[in-house]
Amino acid sequence: MAHGQKSPRWALTQGSFSLAPGLSLFSLLLLLLTVSAADEYDYYSWQSDNFHNGRFYTKQPQCVDIPADLRLCHNVGYKKMRLPNLLDHETMPEVKQQAGSWVPLLAKRCHADTQVFLCSLFAPVCLDRPIYPCRSLCEAVRDSCAPVMETYGFPWPEMLTCDKFPIDNDLCIPMQFTGNHATQPPVSKVCPPCDNELKADNIMEHYCASDFALKMKIKEVKKEKGDRKLIAAQKKKKVLKQGVLKKKDLKKLTLYIKNGANCPCSQLDSLGSNFLIMGRKVDQQLLLMSIHKWDKKSKELKFAIKYMKSHQCPTYHTVFQ
Repeated sequence: MAHGQKSPRWALTQGSFSLAPGLSLFSLLLLLLTVSAADEYDYYSWQSDNFHNGRFYTKQPQCVDIPADLRLCHNVGYKKMRLPNLLDHETMPEVKQQAGSWVPLLAKRCHADTQVFLCSLFAPVCLDRPIYPCRSLCEAVRDSCAPVMETYGFPWPEMLTCDKFPIDNDLCIPMQFTGNHATQPPVSKVCPPCDNELKADNIMEHYCASDFALKMKIKEVKKEKGDRKLIAAQKKKKVLKQGVLKKKDLKKLTLYIKNGANCPCSQLDSLGSNFLIMGRKVDQQLLLMSIHKWDKKSKELKFAIKYMKSHQCPTYHTVFQ
């Protein structure tokens, strides 16, 4: 620890305890459940010199079931969560709205502990004190997943700055897959926008996270400064979601796969068919979020296209601001 840096600390009216690093998440939770007192008490969340939004509660937060439609965390390994959560979301609708934007990232399998890390904040386990993720867990997930997020034009959000979280010799949720690569799901080397199943749920998640969606043909694919450049054919495009697109954007439509010059994308091996294209506008560039060949026989695609007409998307992108 750097000179003068204070260790994150707990202020409890009923005593405190410490935990040796290296225990698994579920060993940690079991220990906490064993030693936790049932009475209500006042407490402060952990605080350190570089973490200034600690919260004060006069009684225990509400303990609620993790709903099935909180897709980010409903299968995380425990059934109840606390509200407000550790990101200051006070209601379940707010939690669902903000957590929903992270589901596509989870599907990218950029790190084996992505769900554990995110759910420790969005849906913290229901105990009588808040348990934050360890700094090393945050750093490991950030280092693996930030490059994937950058592909979509999203920076690693400030609310997840790893320096905010406690160091590993304090009470916190550690990495679960340290040094055990064999148990981690394989990380895909496919360009992230091309690595999506043709499933209705998956299509709708990307639809809501995108600024625009089109049915269109691609004339040409080029490499440019480490990116892959998709030039749209001049034929008529069907706009499924216009969002920020202007008429001039549609006239000479060019999309980019950020840092995607050399990663494989099987959808672009043949350009003869129509494509379902979804993307975002970032710094005057149109970035590809998802691409699917337009398969007329796909029931999943037909259902998603029909659902788009009536579905009201939450404001997902605010999470990444």
